Order: sequence, then C-alpha cells, then structure tokens
Amino acid sequence: MAQEIEIEFKNLLLKEEFMNLIKQFKIEETDFTSQENHYLDTGDFQLRKMESALRIRNKKNTYTLTLKTPLKEGLLETHQTLSPQETIGVLKQNNLPDGEVKDMLLKLGLSIPSIRHFGSLVTNRAEIEYNEGLLVFDKSSYFNKIDYELEYEVHDYKHGEKNFLDLLTRHGIPQRETENKIKRFFHEKVRNQL
Repeated sequence: MAQEIEIEFKNLLLKEEFMNLIKQFKIEETDFTSQENHYLDTGDFQLRKMESALRIRNKKNTYTLTLKTPLKEGLLETHQTLSPQETIGVLKQNNLPDGEVKDMLLKLGLSIPSIRHFGSLVTNRAEIEYNEGLLVFDKSSYFNKIDYELEYEVHDYKHGEKNFLDLLTRHGIPQRETENKIKRFFHEKVRNQL
C-alpha cells in the first residue's frame, strides 16, 4: 500500500510577501510547475466532517488519487495512481476504482457511490530544499480567487515548527491561521453559491 505521513506547516501570504520570498530564495518563473487538484467528498461532506480529504492530482499528466486522514501529528496519506480513463470515470461518473484508497474509504464507513466531484483548484508550485525539509511556494486559483501560500514539509514536527516560525519572523511575515487548500476551496465554493 502506498502510504506516507505528511507533516507540514503552512502560512497564507500577501502577494507582496510571496514575491519578496521568491526573490530572496532566487526562484525563477521557470521553477514553477502547474498541478490541478480535483476535490471529492460525499454529498453530505462525510469526509470533511472526519477532518479527511480526497483528491485527484494531475501533475504532468500523471493522475494520483489521495486520501488524507488525520493523525496525532500530521496526516496519513494513502495514494493510488489512476489511468486517464479511471480519472474520467471518477470525475464524470462518480466511479471510484478498486484499490488502496477505496479500501481505506470502506474502513472509514463511507458509502462509495455517494462520492462525487465538487470542482478543481490549480496551483503553480515551486519547491526547494530548506533546513532538512521542503519549502513550497504555491500560487493557487479556484473560482474567482487567487491565494499565495508558503508550506514547509518535514519529518520532525518540533524541529520543523521552529524552522518555519523562524523563517516567517526573519522575513517579517505574521503567522496566519491557514486552512489547507481543500478547506479553502470548499469555503469559497459555498461563498459563490450564496
């Protein structure tokens, strides 16, 4: 089974802060790659209520179905590679293929036929190694919104938290409570329906 533990820290940025950081870290426009996340849940948002998330990520025409479930520190990610045909089946017909992710969803007690596609978010991302972790610069577009975010993926929670907070302080960036992309996506979706 393809699983990994994700420990990451994140902070939303103002556009100016984002531009200053990429200049400071010497990140060029050509360092950014595009990826599209398609978000899934049940009609009554059972996954969201469990603090879990389900997405299909299209990165360089590789499709990965990922289920994120909470742990004490971080998230457990279960990954499954999909073919283009399987991806279309999920997005257009709510047809989730057999595999690790479906097995985990069944263990969580979810009704597989009730899972559906809610929309997509496109992220332009640049990544660099930084203090035993991965520093990620994201510009995301969804609905009529663009946001800027700094993420720091690490293996050790305490060490990672210190490095991340030090980085924000050194660059004069206030720590902002930052929800993950899927939560921001769903908040914006609800706002657009009002």
